[in-house]
Amino acid sequence: MNKFTTSTAIPTRALKLEALSNISASFESFCLASGLEALREMMDDDAQAICGPRHARGRQRRAHRWGKTKGKIGFHGGKVEIERPRLRSFDGKEQSVPSWEAAVAENWLGKWAMNQMLINVATRKFARSVRLPEGDLPAPAGAGLSKSAASRRFVALSAARMKDWMTFDVAGLDLLVIQIDGIHMAEDLILVAAIGVDARGDKHPLGLAEGATENAATVQALIDNLVERGLDPAVPRLFIIDGAKALSKAICRTFGDAAAIQRCQIHKARNIVERLPKSLHASVRRVLRQAWELDDADKAEKLLRNLARRLERDWAGVAGSILEGIDELLTVTRLCLPKQLRRSLACTNIIENLMSTVRRVCRNVKRWRSASMAMRWTAAAMQEAAKGFRRLKAHKQLPTLRVALEAHKTKNSHGILACQANAA
Repeated sequence: MNKFTTSTAIPTRALKLEALSNISASFESFCLASGLEALREMMDDDAQAICGPRHARGRQRRAHRWGKTKGKIGFHGGKVEIERPRLRSFDGKEQSVPSWEAAVAENWLGKWAMNQMLINVATRKFARSVRLPEGDLPAPAGAGLSKSAASRRFVALSAARMKDWMTFDVAGLDLLVIQIDGIHMAEDLILVAAIGVDARGDKHPLGLAEGATENAATVQALIDNLVERGLDPAVPRLFIIDGAKALSKAICRTFGDAAAIQRCQIHKARNIVERLPKSLHASVRRVLRQAWELDDADKAEKLLRNLARRLERDWAGVAGSILEGIDELLTVTRLCLPKQLRRSLACTNIIENLMSTVRRVCRNVKRWRSASMAMRWTAAAMQEAAKGFRRLKAHKQLPTLRVALEAHKTKNSHGILACQANAA
């Protein structure tokens, strides 16, 4: 079948009637022709509302008809050509047709391209993914289904969405927990991302920052962006990190006493065990698991120090790794949180799951041309991951966390004041 166009030679109504007669073999063409016919009727109604009936005169007229022209509108299967009326105001300027402007503004083709690329459809296969090769609606030249056209639409839409996402106000989210982690995109490119958990247990991707390494400056740029967007540094929160010193440094610099920092226990255990011979793996894992499960932070710390002491003679480096940051390893235990909530907040699993979605979405990219390209793709992937977020398992216990964070902030503030008084 020839491509669909609406002209005086082949009116849309005739196409619809032809498609209707063959509906058993061509339901898709019938739907397309029906939609084009409905749009044509809407444009005719707009022209009559603006210009009045043909050959009519009257002061209520705002413009006059100025012939017709062909234009293209996008839908999920590519652009289609349709004839539309042209209107000219009495001062000689082009007058818009509301129904046409609304149809063009929908940008279905751009949204379809965005969706296809987020589910790993390559740009070269975009045309095939939206139109069957053997179907009766072929993709003619100019249908907007080429590799470059799909790429341009993804770039434009992902950039616009990232701009909106990176500027939205976070002040109203009532965040209690923030997880921060980095993902390596290229040899000299790393992105640091943040995800928050609010008082209801809902998860929110918060922001993104680029850098050559996961250093304090990169993390500080991300935190500064969140503060500018309404994140109050005086509100006590729990920050969960993978153990990078740059993360702790930037968090303490900005949030001070209001921040309780928890290092990921899973990362710590993995780093310790991987440096030991297989003969020690089971016993070391058993001790670490026992320490994580204890309700008493002092006993847990004693257990870890005993483990480090046993390993110190033969594995001094590993023993030092156990003791490094030991206070931040047991933060959720010192806060006296319920066991179920403690398990949810003792690791970076939430942001790790998000990063797995980023890797899945970005796996078709062979070369990162710039940091802005990586930012666009990662931001789009983080928003895609948010569609599948579920509430924190222990969300009903989050009020306990709020009380514990307030007590933690008060205790630290009093401790600092006491030290200042003693120094004076």
